[in-house]
Amino acid sequence: MTFLSLLAALLADHAWPLREDNRLLLWLKRYAIALEGAVNGGQSRHGVLAWALVVGPALVVTVAVQHLAGDLGWLAATAWNVAVLYLTMGFRGFRRVFADVERVLRAGDLAAARELVGKWRGASAAELSAGEAARVAIEQGLLASHRHVFGPIVWFIALGPAGAVLYRVSAMLSELWDPRNAPDLGAFGSFAARAFVWADWLPARLTAASFAAAGDLADAVYCWRAQAGGWTPRADGIILASGGGALGVRLGEALRQDGGLHYRPELGTGEAADVDHLRQAAGLVWRALVLWLFLVFLVSLAHALG
Repeated sequence: MTFLSLLAALLADHAWPLREDNRLLLWLKRYAIALEGAVNGGQSRHGVLAWALVVGPALVVTVAVQHLAGDLGWLAATAWNVAVLYLTMGFRGFRRVFADVERVLRAGDLAAARELVGKWRGASAAELSAGEAARVAIEQGLLASHRHVFGPIVWFIALGPAGAVLYRVSAMLSELWDPRNAPDLGAFGSFAARAFVWADWLPARLTAASFAAAGDLADAVYCWRAQAGGWTPRADGIILASGGGALGVRLGEALRQDGGLHYRPELGTGEAADVDHLRQAAGLVWRALVLWLFLVFLVSLAHALG
């Protein structure tokens, strides 16, 4: 059932990609923002309460429907699995942005590439060169594939639909309330950031391992061990170092930003990033996904035969 649910959800996402600003996600974000305004007293315990009031009801509803669907039979249970995966994953969404950045860079439209990368990254990209735009797009693509595909899959395999919901909602709250993204929240947002670090510990390492297996294994492992510790957050450093090593491309490094150079640790190894590496990065993600599906299929088959 796990393999069939994953395959059906990926096919549904390909046929009817869910928009990033879909109504359910927007409603959850508005609810979280309203809750922050209502309970934020500037202390960590208020953040714990708000986190629980968002994640708790989402898990209760998910588990309740899961049990109801299970009572109705395997077809209803599979349909619920597919629905939850469809809502928590977004494979085609990031692939579309990836392809758009490659298209405009190949056309020589640097302004359009900067606009796409800046919107995707959530920070100004107005000063990036073509190579820097390609480098940042690769970084965003590798991280997006983890957040929107591999991370939810890990937790779905571990805990079923509730696991995928837990991961996705935790990621959303970390983005909204992480003090690094919203310094004015202070201690209130610290728990959401820590909770996602815990939730992402295993998925980040499994994603990095799958990139290594789908690319240059030796360089990926070397970069993971030697470079990931210098990046913040560390989980992102693990994914990017492994991905850069697997591709044989340098990620991280300095970027032109705010009228000067923004220094970042070097990740990966080999050539400087350019537009050709965008397609290679997309291929790496595809190979990693096929590897995951193959392994899930083997485990599902063994379970069925056993």
